[in-house]
Amino acid sequence: MSKNEAAGDPDCTEVLEEGSRSILLSLASQLRKGMDLHRVTLPTFVLEPRSMLERITDFFSHPDYLLEASKQDDQVQRFIDVVRYYLSGWHIKPKGVKKPYNPVLGEFYRCQYNYADNTEGYYVAEQVSHHPPISAYYYASPENGIIISGDIRPKSKFLGNSAATLMQGSSHIIFAKRHNERYDIVMPNMYARGILFGTMTLELGDTSSVRCISSDLICDLEFKTKGFFSGQWNTVVGKIKRESTGEVLFEISGQWSNEIYIKMNKASSKNTLFDVKESKIFPKTVAPESEQEHNESQRQWSALTDAIYKRDMDAATDAKTAVEDAQRHNAKIREDEGIEWRPRFFDTKNDDFCLQIADKLDFNDTEETKKRLKNFIFSKHEDTFNRDAKNEPATQAPATST
Repeated sequence: MSKNEAAGDPDCTEVLEEGSRSILLSLASQLRKGMDLHRVTLPTFVLEPRSMLERITDFFSHPDYLLEASKQDDQVQRFIDVVRYYLSGWHIKPKGVKKPYNPVLGEFYRCQYNYADNTEGYYVAEQVSHHPPISAYYYASPENGIIISGDIRPKSKFLGNSAATLMQGSSHIIFAKRHNERYDIVMPNMYARGILFGTMTLELGDTSSVRCISSDLICDLEFKTKGFFSGQWNTVVGKIKRESTGEVLFEISGQWSNEIYIKMNKASSKNTLFDVKESKIFPKTVAPESEQEHNESQRQWSALTDAIYKRDMDAATDAKTAVEDAQRHNAKIREDEGIEWRPRFFDTKNDDFCLQIADKLDFNDTEETKKRLKNFIFSKHEDTFNRDAKNEPATQAPATST
């Protein structure tokens, strides 16, 4: 076994400084096994410098796979392309064991994608609930007839020497120009190991699935955590089956952080489904931070992000506390004035969150749909509950790519 194999995948592990480890030990002494961690204030050195609302865009980093899928007439190959697209999003993460910022209520993130074929994609995500935490998101590419929508409802639990984030919620990919063919996705869970002793390691674990009822196809996936003495890091295995009969069509194996393979059932040869080394992350276009609204993610957390990049943990703690105190202040104002908070971009429907204008979009009328989406997602509003934002300008500056 190599040194790296013994210590863990170098991109998914982190050796803490003694002071940081002491802080975690002190925090853990106050926790009970199985305790919900959402209300626990975590130290800033475990934070990834971006919000969860932005992190969701990792799954739009390899759009070619989904654009190809939308044009694929063979339903089995189309399903394989969707599975490949889904598996391509997991490798994007900062080095070590980090978690994105917990979005505050009403925080939102929006961006645009400009593709090589002159088509576009639009994304918006909003924190629609704080207790329990729920992040709703919507993406659409009108010319390609693609919709991706859903919500993430993470539940974090303390497990002793590890912490688990249970990735609850729903996620759907819809091909609007194929009679609204829908793919339902169930995500795996995330585990941070070694938080008290040993090397801190981030792993994906448990089952996941991609399912298309109209095609009678399902891909059952298992993200395997490494055993203490044996096994491989970041392993994923799966089978694509006819759901009605259980007939296995294809088998999937590999590492989500490296290379994933696919082969026909019982065949000896396999082909590459996705290779991290050959992939390129597609840029997104975001308005400059100075022209974002007060509660857009990058502006909301700007001081915290700057402090993390400067490795100034005292300033990071102050910046994080300032945002959280402002959230509590705004909640108190709403309570005192008897005002019910409502999401800006999403409505609830049967406990799911949907874009408010979703029912008004006709993907057969591409130009009108583009116009409606751009006006709705990128319009500028004044946030009446962030009182410091009263006098912000209402202009929208040119966008920048990230």
